[in-house]
Amino acid sequence: MSDAVRASDPSTPEERPEQASAPEPAAEPTESGEPAGPAVDLTAELTVGKAAHGGHFVARHEGRVVFVRHALPGERVRVRFTETDDAASFWRADVVEVLEASPARVAHPWPLADALKAAARGRAAVGGAEFGHIALDEQRRLKGAVFEEQLSRLASVDRPVTVEPAPGEAADGLGWRTRAAFAVDHAGRLAMHLHRSHDVVPVREMPLAVAAVNDLRLWTLELTGIERVDVAVPSGGGEPLVLLVPAARTSPRRVAAVASSIAGASVGVLDPESGQVRRLTGRTWLQESVLGLDYRVTGAGFWQIHRGAPEALVTAVLDGLRPAAGEHLADLYAGAGLFTVPLARAVGPEGSVLSVEGSPGTSRDAKRNLHGSEHVSIVQGRVDAVLGRWAEPLDGVLLDPPRAGAGRKVVRQIVQARPRVVGYVSCDPASFARDLGYFLAAGWSLDTLRVFDLYPHTHHMESFARLTPPA
Repeated sequence: MSDAVRASDPSTPEERPEQASAPEPAAEPTESGEPAGPAVDLTAELTVGKAAHGGHFVARHEGRVVFVRHALPGERVRVRFTETDDAASFWRADVVEVLEASPARVAHPWPLADALKAAARGRAAVGGAEFGHIALDEQRRLKGAVFEEQLSRLASVDRPVTVEPAPGEAADGLGWRTRAAFAVDHAGRLAMHLHRSHDVVPVREMPLAVAAVNDLRLWTLELTGIERVDVAVPSGGGEPLVLLVPAARTSPRRVAAVASSIAGASVGVLDPESGQVRRLTGRTWLQESVLGLDYRVTGAGFWQIHRGAPEALVTAVLDGLRPAAGEHLADLYAGAGLFTVPLARAVGPEGSVLSVEGSPGTSRDAKRNLHGSEHVSIVQGRVDAVLGRWAEPLDGVLLDPPRAGAGRKVVRQIVQARPRVVGYVSCDPASFARDLGYFLAAGWSLDTLRVFDLYPHTHHMESFARLTPPA
């Protein structure tokens, strides 16, 4: 399941190379207000090996594995170590100089995320475009290789993987994010976090975002008193929604003043703990449309981030599940109903759809989007708990779990339901491969597999798999 407007660094914890760790000690700011860099500058020259899951490339230093960011296979680079715990089984490092470049290295489209430019200024790059130095075709080839490795290592499946671009993808892979989140620096300027750091730097345009995000020109505003600014734009275009997260003790008058300075958008106040949105101007929700179907999604609700992702995934799901009139289906981790709506239409009133979502707010979105569909049961709760008490037969199951995957228990429950087909949408190749292994151990087979590049210039990808039971 894709995140909505969640963090200014879209990178998220992955498998082992992405485990959380303490941030580097903060350095004193320079006169410009930007961090001066880490207190310790330990560097080395390394030869870079293959891509690893999590946006890293594997190298070795004095016999120790080093996960290197902003590199390419075969390059000779100078790196700055960012984590060097002697007790750790691996270290981390960022490229600061390229000594022998790969032919696939290109100019980075976003200076703030360019590791080499950032290193020249004595700081890290912002997160969210860690593959921007790689030609798009090579990005997709590397993602396919990483996916293949996860399948082989975790599911014992050897299968070639081709990564597809999203429908209507731009040739440069830019302008696709319909959701973006920003921090605010000490001077009240729009900002973003440096990778794996609490430090922020002021930003202007975000090249990965759709034009409507940048057209708001939020970097021109004085945002003192605001801690975070989230922006969401309908995938098909339309008025943006800006959500403000005030800092502690910021007065309502100050929040209202900031809201009044934002032109061309609806504005609300987001409580990040509860996910509740309070209206200031305009609407607190977005109107989405996918393949002729309409959806209403609240500002803090879940929705696919890439403008072409909803169409790509709904098409893949319908092609894979092939739902028929009168069938009984389950849509697990259903979000706002992106897949539930077309599945409900396909099975018709003679059939049924069980829609399960853990987030209360997003489940409310699903209820609004399925209003009047009496053959759809929308249940808010844990998927394993709902499946544990669901006694009705299921002809097909679709699951779109968060990055951690579904897990052994949920896979076992699905297998016990004996559907004719399972569709698995995943945003993480490692957790998908692990869960696939559970299905295979139960005698199921991997039929079709499609992998989509829905996050260009990052290491992330999305996939859909069709699984079939034993004959």
